[in-house]
Amino acid sequence: MPTNRVLSLRTAADDSVAARALRDGIAAIQAEQQVTTAFAAEVQQAAESAASSPRLPGLDRTDLPFVTIDPASSMDLDQALHLARSGPGYVLSYAIADVAAYVAAGDPVDLEAHRRGQSLYGADSKIPLHPKVLSEAAASLLPDQVRPALVWTVTLDADGERTDTRVERALVRSRAKLSYDGVQQALDAGTADESLQLLREVGDKRIALEIARGGMTLPMPEQEIVVEGERWSLEFRSQLPVELWNAQMSLLCGFGAAQLMLDGGVGVLRTLPPADPRDVKRLRRTAHALKLDWPRAQSPADFIRALDPSVPAEAAMATASTRLLRGSGYAAFDGAPPEQPEHAALASPYAHVTAPLRRLVDRFAGEICVSLCAGTAVPEWVLGAMPELDEEMRESTRRANAYENAVVDLVETGILRPRVGEEFEAAVIEVEEKDPRRGVITVAEPAVEADLTAATELPLGEEVTVRLAAADLATRKVEFRLA
Repeated sequence: MPTNRVLSLRTAADDSVAARALRDGIAAIQAEQQVTTAFAAEVQQAAESAASSPRLPGLDRTDLPFVTIDPASSMDLDQALHLARSGPGYVLSYAIADVAAYVAAGDPVDLEAHRRGQSLYGADSKIPLHPKVLSEAAASLLPDQVRPALVWTVTLDADGERTDTRVERALVRSRAKLSYDGVQQALDAGTADESLQLLREVGDKRIALEIARGGMTLPMPEQEIVVEGERWSLEFRSQLPVELWNAQMSLLCGFGAAQLMLDGGVGVLRTLPPADPRDVKRLRRTAHALKLDWPRAQSPADFIRALDPSVPAEAAMATASTRLLRGSGYAAFDGAPPEQPEHAALASPYAHVTAPLRRLVDRFAGEICVSLCAGTAVPEWVLGAMPELDEEMRESTRRANAYENAVVDLVETGILRPRVGEEFEAAVIEVEEKDPRRGVITVAEPAVEADLTAATELPLGEEVTVRLAAADLATRKVEFRLA
């Protein structure tokens, strides 16, 4: 369930004033939060050694014509897929990079991965979980390279319902590194091969099943920061249909993994409690303030699913809706399952298993599922790590959110900086209970959410005119005042 609000940087000139300001700002954030793209010499050396001597499985599935589908610039390729018909149903083969083939428990790369927890993203910056010699080279499912992988086989009936899930180690070879844009163009032109045509067919069926069970997908737009000369601007790009279909294949493996773990009595689930009614009420106020029609009888899931993130007000609404993901976490268990095993937004138990190059927990969850499918004991290095895995992922998620939020603040400040003194139409979407003179406003264009303090009580849910009083890049602070 992607929630990143700033994903990419597009600039006409890398040495422009604005581009340098953005990169300087990101460097300052990294220094403040003590995160770095670099790895200690010991970790880098261990990664280089591991890259040349992976532990290879005996099973060979290089006969399967896997392909990867990612943003064109991606090199950390966790996932490769192949779809085929099986009678009236389907078979999804999903290869996941086998990080455990390179990283051993307690080695320098493993210890650093535990410290980092997950890759951090924001604008054109990435703080990787593993050294690039692994994540973007030896362990990545790059085309025409034989790689160790965890191969998930998910069988589906004619309606797209999952009927069986298994996973095993095998050698694979991706036939091509495809981009979302390229696959969408091939599908639209009718030139895509059968596996990709089935991605659309199965993806649509899985989306229909998600809607039927009450699941919710946030239609988060991809945001591109455009920097030119001294000005910053923000452009939105709606997700392509193929991105949604591809995400459904990943979710299929996550659902299957969760069921394997619950049946086997050991595992680590990705959980999310039901939405807090107070958050739903706040979102309804936001919708009203943004002049979006949300009928009382319509569920949050149905309302959010219908948003068009290419429309500024609806993009702001989609961003605000991420508050429904509050409380998400991980629940490791060995014996009795968690009291609350479900992921409320997906309306199903779910586990993270498809991004081990970018997220620590996936390596452990994948290993558990391999053992359960093989009927062997879960390795001690997995069981020994589980008591602390929840907290490690919780802390790394906090760090990832702090990093993303700081980058968002930087970008919003950069966009607004030339507009200090201008007036904007805004809507008051939140008022503090203890001090009703303080609250939060949403500006539809540009799509910005900011704090507001006034001399009198703020009118919740009503439109106000505000003046931008300050936008300081150094502190990443934006100050609005009532006009």
